[in-house]
Amino acid sequence: MAAVSTTFSIKSTSCCLAVKKHYQLPSSSSSSCSSRSFVAAPTRASLNLRSSFLCPPGQLHKLKNGGSAVQQYRRKPVIRVGGLVVKMMSIEAGVGVMGTKLGMMSYFDVDGSVVPVTVVGFREGNIVTQVKTEATDGYNAVQIGYRRVRDLKLTKPELGHLNKSGIIPLRHLQEFRLLSVDGFSPSQKLDIFEIFKEGDLVDVSGTTIGKGFQGGIKRHNFRRGPMSHGSKSHRAPGSIGAGTTPGHVYKGKKMAGRMGGTKVKIRKLKIVKIDNDLNVVMIKGAVPGKPGNLLRIAPAKIVGKNIPKN
Repeated sequence: MAAVSTTFSIKSTSCCLAVKKHYQLPSSSSSSCSSRSFVAAPTRASLNLRSSFLCPPGQLHKLKNGGSAVQQYRRKPVIRVGGLVVKMMSIEAGVGVMGTKLGMMSYFDVDGSVVPVTVVGFREGNIVTQVKTEATDGYNAVQIGYRRVRDLKLTKPELGHLNKSGIIPLRHLQEFRLLSVDGFSPSQKLDIFEIFKEGDLVDVSGTTIGKGFQGGIKRHNFRRGPMSHGSKSHRAPGSIGAGTTPGHVYKGKKMAGRMGGTKVKIRKLKIVKIDNDLNVVMIKGAVPGKPGNLLRIAPAKIVGKNIPKN
């Protein structure tokens, strides 16, 4: 057995981590190692890191060959290589679009039943601004631009990025990670009415309405105290922990604080109606945000149907 000092690096667009450790490799094995690949699976004793980072889907098979297995860690699929935890990036079930929330209304179905729907409109945009592949970026993704603006509203780097493909100035840019990007090209206009059909299930994400600093009753549905004259605790939070032991407030304690204004995804909402003349889509139920907010609409992820089980 010969001790070989090798540097392994896994790169992604979100972060880059280089791990340098001593590994015990057989004397017959080669000490050379190329980036983004593992020569041999490190043992748990030789690699003990308390760090995790994102890994593009295209690089997962390289880690699997090292003897690791895909495990479930806090509801996020990860890969463990010795003591190294690598989280998988989320893959969409298909390319989606961006829209603008217009409001809610009641829709009368064919059988006469009343369905609460959210009306989503579409401004100029939903144009492919960049196509990323495993060869160039390490993963497959399609970048979409939405909502045309004046040139003065964007910075020079943003304008330069769009001018590479000869695209009009667009305010919002978002990526959709896919298993394959075949059939997509820069400056391609996505037709919403070809991607979605009535009856499809979609995942809608957006920013919720900000409520500001709120108390425990409104923020966490706490129960108030008696409102009678003898009570001295009506809407007070009450005890937040013991005294000497542990002597501090535990992390994650539900208390008063800022409420709303966070990104939320509502899954598996049904498209009730698509109106080509008005250029709107009616989605059953409520979606995050107030009228005028940006929404991200993508095909719903259904394991075993449009997403592999493993």
